[in-house]
Amino acid sequence: MDKDVIPADTDLLHLSRGITMIGDIAILSLPPGLDAAAEERAGALVARRKNIRTVLTKVTSLEGDRRVARYRILAGSCTVTVHREFGFSYALDVREVFFNPRLASERMRVALQVSAGEEVLVPFAGVGPFVVPVAARGARVVAVEKSPAACRWLSENCRANGVEERVRVHEADAASLIGMYPPSFDRSVIPAPYGMDGMLARVARMVRPGGMIHFYTFKKRHQIADLTRVLDAEGYEVVTVRRCGNVAPCVSRWVFDLQKA
Repeated sequence: MDKDVIPADTDLLHLSRGITMIGDIAILSLPPGLDAAAEERAGALVARRKNIRTVLTKVTSLEGDRRVARYRILAGSCTVTVHREFGFSYALDVREVFFNPRLASERMRVALQVSAGEEVLVPFAGVGPFVVPVAARGARVVAVEKSPAACRWLSENCRANGVEERVRVHEADAASLIGMYPPSFDRSVIPAPYGMDGMLARVARMVRPGGMIHFYTFKKRHQIADLTRVLDAEGYEVVTVRRCGNVAPCVSRWVFDLQKA
């Protein structure tokens, strides 16, 4: 057989350069040259694998304030799904909102640090993957999200997971929070998008002295030591620094668990 010919029954998942599963939707990164046969193989994949209903491939990278990519549908038709992790469920439409399933363990790591009765602020709340488990621990959460679509899914997911009475949703730009609340929050989770490190100082103004901040940023490894020194000089105690996966060559997502002085 010609080495350049791919058998028709070859699994598309094995041919892809990467796969992201969100609920029952498989999002594939396809190598060049596979597009012509992708739809046929995607249909066969859906027929064989009961956990996959729709197969997509990205047409663009994340775009705009909503951080949403555009997709080509290879099989199936519905881009609405329910993603489940650690006993919680998140309904969403991948065409409308950003969702990263690879942060599931990190979200639970943060939630397990939360005590009942805490007041927690979550900007960039999305459809609620940080909000819901924190509220389920008994915290009262203020969730801020500028995307109307994400806010709709967030409210639905709070109801579906039984935490709606402990979550207040603000449809607003996180930058507009300044001055809205006094420094009274016990904790904040800041899953800031790329290039928005300045939100740390803004959000920290609303966290009480001694409160905790979980700050997410995108950095190269060699930048972490300098950033740690800067945060220390600004009055934060750096309790933990962890890498949460690569996002680009040499660039990773990092989380800093900070205690405010």
